[in-house]
Amino acid sequence: MSRRCELTGKGPMTGNNVSHANNKTRRRFLPNLNDVTLQSETLNRGIKLRISAAALRTVDHRGGLDKFLAKAKDTELSASALKVKKEIAKAQAANA
Repeated sequence: MSRRCELTGKGPMTGNNVSHANNKTRRRFLPNLNDVTLQSETLNRGIKLRISAAALRTVDHRGGLDKFLAKAKDTELSASALKVKKEIAKAQAANA
């Protein structure tokens, strides 16, 4: 299981641990990933995703998963999130 957010593409970063004596050793900064089930109003079902806490706040801010995916860039989304985005777009086109 990769340590990458499925909605924003946020992944591990690298940096240094700096001691009091100013010794530097390499370290990794991992994203705060959570397994969540987000509800889609268009599809009337839940979608399980592994997303960062920041992405979860952004989804709430934009008004839900459907609206977030409509504005999201395809290059940042994972394969499963891109599949859900296309399903939502297809369902919205059929309803309109």
